[in-house]
Amino acid sequence: MSLPVFLALIVGGGVGAVLRFVVDGAVRARWPTGFPIGTAMINVSGSFVLGLLTGLGASGAMSHDWVLIVGTGAMGGYTTFSTASIETVRLAQERRYGLAVINGVVVMVLALAAAWAGLTLGQ
Repeated sequence: MSLPVFLALIVGGGVGAVLRFVVDGAVRARWPTGFPIGTAMINVSGSFVLGLLTGLGASGAMSHDWVLIVGTGAMGGYTTFSTASIETVRLAQERRYGLAVINGVVVMVLALAAAWAGLTLGQ
């Protein structure tokens, strides 16, 4: 990996993290609820974009460097499995078991489906 690609990867991760913060705040402000809908939307949309980028890279429509920068960097900073995990545990601790299952299982299934759809579209 070249130094410019490495530096762009770092910047991409920062941009993705800031985007996650902004999107989560906007979603929570618009739809205040006890369910972590912002994180769910971020992880599903990020999975779609990463699938799309991977498909574009595999088909040769996008260079490996750009897939690395935007996919690993920006989408890695944007999506957040650890936050989703802790939010699921907190829902369970609050005895909100239905929401915990939705967040832990249903959102994961939706994220996998979104990744598959993006990959299919990208190829």
